Amino acid sequence: MKKIQVPTKEQVDAKAQQIFGQLEQNLGMVPNLYATIGYSSNVLEGFLGFSQAVAQSSFTKKEGEAIKLAVSETNQCQYCTAAHTALAKMNGFSEQDTIDIRKGTIADKRLNVLVNTAHEITKSRGRISDETKERFFEQGFDEKALVDLVALVNLTGFTNFLHNATQIPVDFPAVPAINHQAA
Repeated sequence: MKKIQVPTKEQVDAKAQQIFGQLEQNLGMVPNLYATIGYSSNVLEGFLGFSQAVAQSSFTKKEGEAIKLAVSETNQCQYCTAAHTALAKMNGFSEQDTIDIRKGTIADKRLNVLVNTAHEITKSRGRISDETKERFFEQGFDEKALVDLVALVNLTGFTNFLHNATQIPVDFPAVPAINHQAA
C-alpha cells in the first residue's frame, strides 16, 4: 500500500515553493499538513486565501480556535486536534478548557453554544435542529455568524479529511484521547 509522504520544498512545484517560503517567514515553519496540501499548489493557494477570508469572520480568534478544535474532535483528526489545542492555548485557553471544548462541555454559555453548534453542523452535514439555531441566535449571533460558522466548519473539515486520508506525521504536541460519554 502506498504511504503518503510529506513533500519537501524541492518536491513541489515553483508556486508551492513560493508559498512554502511565505509560510516559513510567517510561521517559522511549514506545518506538515500545509506541506501535504502543497502537492496541489492551486489548492494550497486557495485554502490559504479562504483561510484569510474566514479569519475576518464574526468570531474572535479565541472563538475561532474553539470552533476548529470542536470540529477536529468531531472528525477525529489527530493532527488538527493537536494543532488547534496548541493554538487554543496560545489564544488564552487552559488545558482543561481545551478538553471541555472537545467534549462540548465548556462552562462559558456563549462559547458552549458556539462549540456545540459547530459539533452539530459537523456531525449532521449542516442539518442543525431548530433548537440549536434558536440557542445560537439567543446568544447574539446573527445570520452572518451562521454563514461564517458553516464556512469555518468546512475549512476545518478539509484539513481534517486530508489528514484522515493521508495519516501524515503530526508535528504538534500530541493530545490525549478523551471520553465522550460525559458529553
